[in-house]
Amino acid sequence: MPNQKNTNQQGNQITKGVKNTAGAAFHAVHKALEKTEFAAMNTVDKTAKMVNGSTNKAKKNTVNSPSNSNTINGSQKQ
Repeated sequence: MPNQKNTNQQGNQITKGVKNTAGAAFHAVHKALEKTEFAAMNTVDKTAKMVNGSTNKAKKNTVNSPSNSNTINGSQKQ
């Protein structure tokens, strides 16, 4: 009986070790994914700001250009 008890304890320790290793690996991968997501979202935000800035700048240039001085929103001034 004592031999079987030792075998069961060793099996439990191995099981705990595997669970702990798997848990640590999962957390490491999860943390890496969160960092990747954060970097990707920052890139998206910066791109959106750049596009909005370019679009607003283009709109200002179109409205203030001499060729558009006789029109408002594509229709003739009255």
